[in-house]
Amino acid sequence: MDLARTEVTEAAVRKDRRGSAARLGLIAVPVAFFAAFFAYPVAAIVARGLKVDGAWRFGRIGEVLAQSDVRHVLWFTTWQAFVSTALTLLIALPGAYVFARFDFRGKQVLRAAVTVPFVLPTVVVGTAFLALVGRGGLLDELWGVRLDTTVWAILLAHVFFNYAVVVRTVGGLWAQLDPRQEEAARMLGASPWKAWRQVTLPALGPAVAAAALMVFLFTFTSFGVVQILGGPTFSTLEVEIYRQTSEIFDLSTAAVLTLIQFVAVGAILALHAWTVRRRETALRLVDASVTARRPRGAGQWALLGGVLVTVVVLLMLPLAVLVQRSLDAPGFGYYRALTRADGGVFLVPPIEAIGNSLEYAAAATVIAVVIGGLAAVALTRRDAGRFVRGFDALLMLPLGVSAVTVGFGFLIALDEPPLDLRSSWILVPLAQALVGVPFVVRTMLPVLRAVDVRLREAASVLGASPWRVWREVDLPMVRRALLIAAGFAFAVSLGEFGATVFIARPDNPTLPVAVARLLGRPGDLNYGQAMALSTILMVVCAVALLVLERLRTADRTGEF
Repeated sequence: MDLARTEVTEAAVRKDRRGSAARLGLIAVPVAFFAAFFAYPVAAIVARGLKVDGAWRFGRIGEVLAQSDVRHVLWFTTWQAFVSTALTLLIALPGAYVFARFDFRGKQVLRAAVTVPFVLPTVVVGTAFLALVGRGGLLDELWGVRLDTTVWAILLAHVFFNYAVVVRTVGGLWAQLDPRQEEAARMLGASPWKAWRQVTLPALGPAVAAAALMVFLFTFTSFGVVQILGGPTFSTLEVEIYRQTSEIFDLSTAAVLTLIQFVAVGAILALHAWTVRRRETALRLVDASVTARRPRGAGQWALLGGVLVTVVVLLMLPLAVLVQRSLDAPGFGYYRALTRADGGVFLVPPIEAIGNSLEYAAAATVIAVVIGGLAAVALTRRDAGRFVRGFDALLMLPLGVSAVTVGFGFLIALDEPPLDLRSSWILVPLAQALVGVPFVVRTMLPVLRAVDVRLREAASVLGASPWRVWREVDLPMVRRALLIAAGFAFAVSLGEFGATVFIARPDNPTLPVAVARLLGRPGDLNYGQAMALSTILMVVCAVALLVLERLRTADRTGEF
């Protein structure tokens, strides 16, 4: 008997060791990727700013923090990010419910349209809202109201930009929650609000927290929106880093601000990882196709109508302004001008940026899905070590570190062997993938962790290999989330601007870089071309997202 127990114990130990080795193998690739293409470039640019004649000047940190204008920027950056996140959740959560639970005509088209604002360059978003709320804008013409000198323009632009993050991240999990659990609570006497608050909301907690975290990081590092709508009154850390780097050429102050941003984001991520981990539970997930149904009753139809009005007013109206501006020239003059190279800022016709963006975004999506997928699988295990759990938070850092710093870091650090990539085309997809990986992880992780671990254990007991367990247990559950993650990564790559603007070659610009170059040149022709190119970016994104919706629907119905 003792011999049998010993053999069982030894087998369990060997199994645990194999599991630990497998987790380390999975996490090794993401760790190497982030070390080479994130930590190394950021460390290089910070070192360049804080080192003088080979000696570190850490006293510079205190000098910068002692400046009242820096403290004012830090305070504004923080509170506007909190308010923007709360406002986005308040407005977007009803939309997440509608897209998850309701089935209505035009749903796929509307879902794709909702995501389009998220991939627009922030400079374009700021310009569109300026046309709505600034001098001579729509509100000014209709009611004599201007918001460009208030913080409300910035907050509304942030909601416009991040609405899709909440709808897709929370809605992706909400669509797979079994509605019978909430229905059972109502049968036991709970009111609809109490049943939702005590049954559904706790299950959605990790997804809501993940969406809130992404929105907060995007608004905490907001650049283009604040630069255009904030003017000289409002400035975030990201705007100040850009100003210190590109206008004042004070690299040491920019390095200190980058460190401040890095520490703040790290603390937020650590708090997020600790709180969400305590609330994780296994959930009963079902096919999303069986949870969506036609609205019933006046209340549900009113909710659907309210969400549609919000989408039209808040999301579609700024996009309509862009389209209208692009058509101001007769005979599609602005679009025809995109086919000509000017021999100056553009070495090639701006229209070629479309093909460049699609190629770069496709490559970045593959990288992001592979790296993010491996990380998500490794983080799924509840017996993961502290290193693996800590890496969960580190994966989000690219969303909270200045894109300006990352772009400059690529130029400084990746210009000599063994990572001499400055002249390689892969540099742009690598920078874009850094932003896409957190979306892949945050989208897949709540679903992976919601899979009942007993299903995996039962498959293992029956002799299935780890790969077969993943293929036959996990993959059917997370396939929908994987497609959502790929769509997010592709969309983010199409609209990435902050780092790409520094590393994209003049003869291979992306759409956001081409738009920014046109906006930075005087004249109605350049401004009109920027609006035309922005409209093309919207169309390209909408088509890509519609294809993704078709693939997701086909995946559920088995048509492909």
